[in-house]
Amino acid sequence: MSNFYDYSAPRADGSAQQMSDYRGKVVIVVNTATGCGFTPHYEPLEALYEKYHDQGLEIVDVPCNQFAGQAPESDEEIHEFCQLKYHTQFPQMKKSDVNGPDAIDLFKYLKSQKGFEGFGKGPKALAMSALLKKMDKDYKNNPEIKWNFTKFVIDREGNVVGRFEPTYDMKKFQEYIAGFFA
Repeated sequence: MSNFYDYSAPRADGSAQQMSDYRGKVVIVVNTATGCGFTPHYEPLEALYEKYHDQGLEIVDVPCNQFAGQAPESDEEIHEFCQLKYHTQFPQMKKSDVNGPDAIDLFKYLKSQKGFEGFGKGPKALAMSALLKKMDKDYKNNPEIKWNFTKFVIDREGNVVGRFEPTYDMKKFQEYIAGFFA
């Protein structure tokens, strides 16, 4: 049986970022886009990175253009956008698919470990549910990534311990991550 440390993510330069490099660390793996309503999630993600990186937090940012074409730029343009607008210091990987036949193996594994559990409550959750019903009537019953900024959390032992949809409150997400460093 495989585990998180058996996987990698392609870097923009074509090399592979091995997840085994993150052994013993808390890791957030997130699919991102530069032109999405959830793009401001970069700000609290960067705040978490700045606060906890020295204590063992890593963020694996995988840009993806599969959701309404909201990441059309090149890898270099995405990196530049993130640094200029959100001052991100965590690395962006190569733009990759997270669903479908060309999904990178890392995301296939993550989805096998933590399926979709719902969008929660509130206006954003209702809007996402309405949008997804139009795209995939069975969206509630499959583990596919539903939209940009779905976050997976991996603990220091390599266990996938959480999946957070983009509608999840980022303040609560920050509190959840802080719990690993209390």
